[in-house]
Amino acid sequence: MDLFDDGPEDVGGNAPEFTVTELSGAVKRTIEGEFSFVRVRGEVGRVSRPRSGHIYLDLKDDKSVIAAIMWKGVASRQQTQPEEGMEVIATGKMTTFPGQSKYQLVLEEIRPAGAGALMAMLEKRKALLQSEGLFAPERKKKLPYLPDVIGVVTSPSGAVIRDILHRLRDRFPRKVLVWPVAVQGTKCAPEVARAIEGFNAMTPGGALPRPDLLIVARGGGSVEDLWGFNEELVARAAAASDIPLISAVGHETDTTLIDFVSDMRAPTPTAAAELAVPVRMELLAGLRDYNARITRAVGQRLDQRGQRLRDVSRALPRADTLLEGPRQRLDIQGDKLPLALRRLVDQQRLRLSESAGSLRPSVLGRAIAVERGRVSDRAMRLSPALARLVATRREALARRSDGLSLRPIRREISAQSDRLTGLSRRLDEAQNQRIAEIRQRLGALDRLRETLGYKETLRRGYAVVHGDGHVVTNKAAAEAASGLEIEFADGKMRIGGGPSPRKAAKKPKPEQGSLF
Repeated sequence: MDLFDDGPEDVGGNAPEFTVTELSGAVKRTIEGEFSFVRVRGEVGRVSRPRSGHIYLDLKDDKSVIAAIMWKGVASRQQTQPEEGMEVIATGKMTTFPGQSKYQLVLEEIRPAGAGALMAMLEKRKALLQSEGLFAPERKKKLPYLPDVIGVVTSPSGAVIRDILHRLRDRFPRKVLVWPVAVQGTKCAPEVARAIEGFNAMTPGGALPRPDLLIVARGGGSVEDLWGFNEELVARAAAASDIPLISAVGHETDTTLIDFVSDMRAPTPTAAAELAVPVRMELLAGLRDYNARITRAVGQRLDQRGQRLRDVSRALPRADTLLEGPRQRLDIQGDKLPLALRRLVDQQRLRLSESAGSLRPSVLGRAIAVERGRVSDRAMRLSPALARLVATRREALARRSDGLSLRPIRREISAQSDRLTGLSRRLDEAQNQRIAEIRQRLGALDRLRETLGYKETLRRGYAVVHGDGHVVTNKAAAEAASGLEIEFADGKMRIGGGPSPRKAAKKPKPEQGSLF
């Protein structure tokens, strides 16, 4: 062996050198070139939904795990959103993420791996909502017997809305508000949820009336077609609705998640219309029957009461019989009244004579003397008391008069005089200003009068024609006049006729003159 042979070390020394970025890019191009389109079947593991809207998840089987990502725009188009434990078939392309030296699958489509996976996911959602109590019977609201407005959430172009409107028209016509939505596909669930929330957000009694009852309807179809009504978003919107809601999705054998949270499930959209309103003709027939029964019952009741009243009236005594006793007692008391009055007068006269016998002038004299003594005694005591009261009041007045001074009064009089002088001056100024304003207005009005008067018109070259003391306004009047008088701005001129007639008592209006 050559002692100077470097062996494998020489080969390593001749290998090209890559930067980390170059090597990562080469690996990325190799993987994307080999696996530009792949379909993977597996179970969804960890699912992450950050605020950016992208979805990060793991696809796994019993031995391996592949990281996957679904961009925001792709995720919004998916009919079925991935959930942990769901078996799916994912379509996309392999790529690498150089920042973490890992490979991942960029998904373009994801769907459940057969009906079994859909049913398993549906049962999982159903169990979750049931555990929250959204299926409880006590949460379900009673449907109104005869709603004024019915809101329908369905496709406006399908046969469902026509069947509902036709059935309502046959049974009991009502106002119907239709909220158009997609009934299948990726837009179905968000549009149906927004429609339910929109109806609930309406203001009662507003310009657009709020419905009293909601119907969510769709015709029959496959499990995939009806899957929008199995979304948790729709189920929670229906459970949160304050308006009673009837679900009519699919045919009688179809069952969706909204059927469990709604207040009433109808097997078909037509049956939903039948549950919403009663039959008008049946109500009218029942009303007529009730009216007839009430009429018969009222008639029978009146007959019974009338017969009872007649029976009771026969047992009552006559009015004359009832008044005989009181009338007789009145006569007896009337006979006794004069005798009782005379007896009372005699008793009062006797009492008066007894009282008068005890009255004598000596007794009155003694009473008067006693009262005179009491008055004299009080008069003697009253004079010193009055003198003391006057002295006390005089002292109080003297004390108060000592504290009085004319200086504050004079100061107040001076201040008020100055104030009065100022107010008088302001009043004079305001009055003068007011008079000046009025004088200016009168001058302006006088100038306006002169401008609008016919005198100004005469100064501009016009004239007024008078005939026989009247204003002439046409040719016939001028020919009939014995003479004409023309008024100019600087004077009048007469043509023909005699002397100028006297002015009419009423001055003619300039507007009626003939100007030329």
